[in-house]
Amino acid sequence: MLHKCQGLVRPTLAPSSLRLTRTGIRQISYSRSAPNVTLTSQEAIQPAPSSSDPSASQVHPNSTLNETKLPPVTITPPTTTYPPPHVTEYKPVPPLTLARLPKIYMQLSKARLTTLVVLTAMSGVALSPLPATLPVLLGTAAGTALCSATANTLNQIAEVPFDAQMARTRNRPLVRKAITPLHAAGFAAVTGVAGPAVLLTFVNPLTAGLGVLNIVLYSGIYTRMKRTSIVNTWVGAVVGAIPPVMGWTACNGRLWPSPTSPIELFPPPFLDFTSSIASYFPDLVHIAGTADSPLGAFTLFMLLFSWQFPHFNSLAHLVRTSYAQGGYKMLPVTDPKKNALVSLRHTALLAGLCTVLTPLSGLTTWAFAATSALPNAMLLRHAWRFWRRPGDKEARKLWHTSLWWLPVILGLMMVHKQGTSWSEWIGLVEAEKHNEKEKEQEVATVDKNE
Repeated sequence: MLHKCQGLVRPTLAPSSLRLTRTGIRQISYSRSAPNVTLTSQEAIQPAPSSSDPSASQVHPNSTLNETKLPPVTITPPTTTYPPPHVTEYKPVPPLTLARLPKIYMQLSKARLTTLVVLTAMSGVALSPLPATLPVLLGTAAGTALCSATANTLNQIAEVPFDAQMARTRNRPLVRKAITPLHAAGFAAVTGVAGPAVLLTFVNPLTAGLGVLNIVLYSGIYTRMKRTSIVNTWVGAVVGAIPPVMGWTACNGRLWPSPTSPIELFPPPFLDFTSSIASYFPDLVHIAGTADSPLGAFTLFMLLFSWQFPHFNSLAHLVRTSYAQGGYKMLPVTDPKKNALVSLRHTALLAGLCTVLTPLSGLTTWAFAATSALPNAMLLRHAWRFWRRPGDKEARKLWHTSLWWLPVILGLMMVHKQGTSWSEWIGLVEAEKHNEKEKEQEVATVDKNE
């Protein structure tokens, strides 16, 4: 039974007699056949007094009651279809065939991530001042791709139970049983042997060793640490920073300073403060040399290392629910504010690397410091906003900016590469005059070092 009080519908406490006045409910009686009663005042409903109460026969003189019979309300349940429209029907896993194997292998290798790894390795080759032959270039690309495929496959084998709990990884081949773990392990074993072998045969042992190191770091250390410590993000950043160093060493570039491969510094023309540094370390530091310097490899490493924090931390913030479902110890899950702060710190460090260290190391001319200012300012702006308000909108903007920032910066580095004369490439300067200037610079450098 329903009571309507000035448009509000209230359920009755009991189908018994109640009293209603303007100041309170005293007495009211209605027939059992009346399904609804409309009340004219806003008073609380109280149970009617018993018949033994002497005041039960008294009615307030100012009480009014409009008793109205309303038609019964027919409640029609909503019509639903089963299954709901958004639920897809069950589809059995198709059998594994030779035609489907390449796609499965690409998913195990995380093709897009592997492509990025190969491109960063090629940037190390392109920015090295030393020449590279075509076999070295192709061997570096193929060996790096195979090493990346191995690390990604081993990572997926170890994380099958956890990938099944996350919405964004439930469709991976091992989770949906498109391929058996034994088959995936065989694929990882083949690529894990072939990758370092290609690098050892066509490149050099140092590059092959870096490839093996990256496999161990990613599949052995980083994968295990994801569920134990937030330090896994820093380990993963090291993994992402090694490929450009592999490209550098593929051209026989050095990683450690020595008398035969000293640190070469290229100060700006208006400032020569580095001469005092070279005077303290005459065997390890030279001024304006050939740019074949271990500092170049360190600069490439730091650029890729720091870039991964604004890139990965913003992406991890967007999928933090999935990481929490899988039980991963990620900064956006444990401390979102610190996650944004780390992104801001490394974004600021990227600006310093591009402005000072990159041209000082001889990888580029000092014009790169000016042309890279705008991309750095845009990345820093979004990192600052993400730190001020670590929300999904700010994280998405930072992530999108980091996606185009890296190829733009690497492209600018190649445009401003030390020793590259684009005027000669387009025919504005004759090659002979340019070679004469280079010889004069080499003679002046030798005389200064002596």
